[in-house]
Amino acid sequence: MTMSSQFVMVHVGQSTEAQRNLVHGIETRSWGFPESKAEYEGARPRFALLATGASPRVQLEQWLTGTATLYLFEVRKGFYTGHAPHWPDEEAEMRVKYPLRFGIEPLAVLHDVPLGPDGPLTEAGSDAIRRSGTDRGMGKLVDMPVLPLLNLADIPVDADEPESVPLDKSPGFTGDQVEGKKKPQRRRRGAGYISDPKKRKAIELHAEDLAVAHYEAEGWTVERLGKPYDLRCTRGTEERHVEVKGTTGAPTSVELTINEVLHARDKDTTVDLYVVSDITIDTHTVPYTTSGGEVSHYLDWEPAEQDLRPRRYEYRLPLTSD
Repeated sequence: MTMSSQFVMVHVGQSTEAQRNLVHGIETRSWGFPESKAEYEGARPRFALLATGASPRVQLEQWLTGTATLYLFEVRKGFYTGHAPHWPDEEAEMRVKYPLRFGIEPLAVLHDVPLGPDGPLTEAGSDAIRRSGTDRGMGKLVDMPVLPLLNLADIPVDADEPESVPLDKSPGFTGDQVEGKKKPQRRRRGAGYISDPKKRKAIELHAEDLAVAHYEAEGWTVERLGKPYDLRCTRGTEERHVEVKGTTGAPTSVELTINEVLHARDKDTTVDLYVVSDITIDTHTVPYTTSGGEVSHYLDWEPAEQDLRPRRYEYRLPLTSD
C-alpha cells in the first residue's frame, strides 16, 4: 500500500503582485492565506505544492490536459497566526493581509508537469490546485503520495519512509528560478536575505537584544562579539557561545556561514542557536522600529549534515603546465 502524506495545494496567479509574493515566500521560507478555514484546524501538513502557469478557471476535464510549474516544499512550521507585515504588499500597506501562515523549506522546482494521469499528482491533488485558483489562492488540503514527486525531482528517499527528506540531497531552489511573463525584478540573494541594509540590521539587533535579555535573566554575563560568533556568555566557570538569527518570516531555516557551522561542531565549545521569527518592523520611522517575535531556542546546537544544503562551492582549478 502506497503511503500518503498531507499536502497544502496552492495555485499562484501570474499577476506581478502574486509573482513578487512567490519570490518573497521562497526566499523567506513562508507562505500565508488571508483567513483561516475549518479544515485547517488541527491539520498537520507535511508538504506543500505551489503551482503556477496554468489557468484554473476551466472545467476539470480541460484542467487535466494541461501542465504547470510545481514548487515542492516540505512544511517545517504548521499553521500559525502571523502578527507582522511580511510580504511586499503587506509592507507597502503596513498591515497584515495574510495572517494565517506556515513555514516552508524548498525541495525542488518541477517544470511542465502534466496535471492529468500522466503526471505525479492524483486527480484529487491536481483538482485541489485548480480549486485553490478559483478561491483567491486559499490552500486546499489533500492526502496523496509524495514519492512520485520526489522521484521526479531525483531526491533519494527510503520508499518506506518518504517523509524523511534529507535536505543535503534535495536540489532546493531560490526566487531566481521563478518563471513567468510578469516575473518581478530580483533584488535578493540567499535564504531570507533582505536587500535593505538598515532593515536587515534592525532585525538582527532586535533578535540579539532578546537573546541578551534571555541569557542575562538566567544569570549569564553576556558579551556581544558579532564575529566569530554573536554572543559570549559566561556564568562562573561555564561558557556558552550563541549564534543569533532574526527574520520577519517563519522559523523554517536560517543561513549559516561555513565558519558558523564549523564553530558549532567544535567539540571544545558549547554553542546555542537563538532564532527570532515573525519580527514586526516599521520602516516608516527613523530609525526603523522593531517589536514582537517568536523565539526558537536550541541548546547545545550542532547542525547535522542532512539538515544543511550547500548553496555554492569554491572550485579550485586544476594546475596547468603553462
